Amino acid sequence: MDRSADAAGVLEHSDVGAQKNRVVTEEEWLQKWEMHNIGFHKEQGHPFLQKYLDVLLSGRSGLRIFFPLCGKAVDMKWLADMGHCVVGVEVSEQALKEFFAEHSLPYSEEPVPEIPGAKKLQSTSGNISLYCCSIYDLSSYASLMISLMEENSSYLLVTVSYDPNKHKGPPFYVPESEIKSLFGSHCEIKRLEEVDDFSERPRQWGLDYFLKVLYLLKLVS
Repeated sequence: MDRSADAAGVLEHSDVGAQKNRVVTEEEWLQKWEMHNIGFHKEQGHPFLQKYLDVLLSGRSGLRIFFPLCGKAVDMKWLADMGHCVVGVEVSEQALKEFFAEHSLPYSEEPVPEIPGAKKLQSTSGNISLYCCSIYDLSSYASLMISLMEENSSYLLVTVSYDPNKHKGPPFYVPESEIKSLFGSHCEIKRLEEVDDFSERPRQWGLDYFLKVLYLLKLVS
């Protein structure tokens, strides 16, 4: 198959194949951080966010920006340095502590009484608040994101596209139809860009194409 998938854009698969009922458990995710198996982490920040920052901000300053499943994304420090308030959520406490350590940011810890076992790690400057708790289920994740959006909110969402019959994940194949199913009744959905991200790693997974797809979601009033 041509690595660009098809001439009309992202190829959709109706059969999720080896990915049926497959999830990354919390234990698997924590183990990835413990073993430093974090090939998904981008040391130089996410190129989509850098390219489409103006689309996200729309000329606004001092925004409150949410990073779900944030890991130790360097983009959080980048945006905080611009004067925005950053809030992140991540189940791996190790990832959050590595974020503060790698940026030499002092921080404090406190429990979150409303969520059993959760804690908040906050920079002493107060503009970066990272919560250690889980939001892993996809449908509840989508509902949470919608509930957090306000009028004029913008949400940049990245998915991957490949033949799910050839790789069980992660990362998991998410078709545009699922994005529309989860968010379509509440949000205007625009596909901003798709890029060919095929490399040796997807080749080792047995794939012959691998695309990253960026969407912009805006709450419908």
